[in-house]
Amino acid sequence: MEYREDRKGQRLSILGYGCMRFTKNGSAVDLDKAEQELMYAIRHGVNYLDTAYVYAGNEEAVGTILERNHCRRDIFLATKLPHYLIKSRAGAQKKFEEELRRLRTDYIDFYLMHMLNDVKTWESLVRIGIADWIAEKKVSGEIRSIGFSYHGNSENFRALLDAYDWDFCQIQYNYLDEHSQAGREGLEYAAKKGIPVIIMEPLRGGRLVQHLPQTAKEQIASSGLFQTPAEMALKWLWDQPGVTCVLSGMNSMEMIQENIRIAEESHVSMLTDVHRTLIGQVKAEIQKYMKVPCTGCAYCMPCPQHVDIPMAFHCYNVKYSEGKKSGMWEYVQSTAMRRETSSASQCVGCGKCEKHCPQGIPIRTMLKEAVRELETPKYRVLKWAVKTFRIY
Repeated sequence: MEYREDRKGQRLSILGYGCMRFTKNGSAVDLDKAEQELMYAIRHGVNYLDTAYVYAGNEEAVGTILERNHCRRDIFLATKLPHYLIKSRAGAQKKFEEELRRLRTDYIDFYLMHMLNDVKTWESLVRIGIADWIAEKKVSGEIRSIGFSYHGNSENFRALLDAYDWDFCQIQYNYLDEHSQAGREGLEYAAKKGIPVIIMEPLRGGRLVQHLPQTAKEQIASSGLFQTPAEMALKWLWDQPGVTCVLSGMNSMEMIQENIRIAEESHVSMLTDVHRTLIGQVKAEIQKYMKVPCTGCAYCMPCPQHVDIPMAFHCYNVKYSEGKKSGMWEYVQSTAMRRETSSASQCVGCGKCEKHCPQGIPIRTMLKEAVRELETPKYRVLKWAVKTFRIY
């Protein structure tokens, strides 16, 4: 297993265990199965575990497994503050203490502001004393490193990186999202600042494995370059020096063993131009099923009405290429769960964006389609709730 260093010289395994997808029996985590799988991964070199307050039963399960096996000091434990559920510094303290109890520990190695998607939200947290609270926790040793997880565009991501002295960050990134969300641009900006990047959704929840077009699967199989679609996606990430650790939501022994095998074979700059050509061909096959030929270049930005045009088209495409639920949830996260909303319905049809689109996309027309598809009554209720109850 390869390890990459964070800012403190700590060596993190390039494969991290995303605990959100533990197998469940009904609503409860299958603890025995999760323990067998998680401990196998730890014994084979995985030392970064990721969970969160809002993953039902998850922190409890992780804490129980680590306590049973007396291995808390052998791993780096990451969890997240649901800042959208707190209104005060005291509220943050209460949630943090609950997390420590669930995890059966007295410190968190990597603590994240969960779904922190813009600077204005961070500034609102600073006003209620979160920055001072974090500083005190770092002095006491209860929080060792502070970061944030992010769903949004590269511009907002860069602004967030500049807004505070973060120890690390976590982004959604994979070969399909190379130029959406924080994207390669965000990854490289973080690298220039010396900020480690943890990757989530490397396989887009498994969709870059199970739900690839048949033609794409055949391209990978016939190339002889990668044994599986998962190997291609993971090696594309580990090839990049700015990637510190890649989280995988592993929930079967077969998946864990395959991912460990791939991690043991992986290192920076391992891919050749031949590998990259294949990945480009697979990506092109996937994009044939998308509704809007948007590359995420963002030449159409900024929008005078604050519409996040590339993100709207990305979510619209996700809805059709991966499923309604995925597209809708990503759209809620990236447009509504922000202090300054960026919904497609904010478009007033000025046409400024279309003058700069190198793809010649009829942006105004396509945004109207995205509104019809994505801004359902449920979306509007969620957006209202976010603003009314200040859940951001």
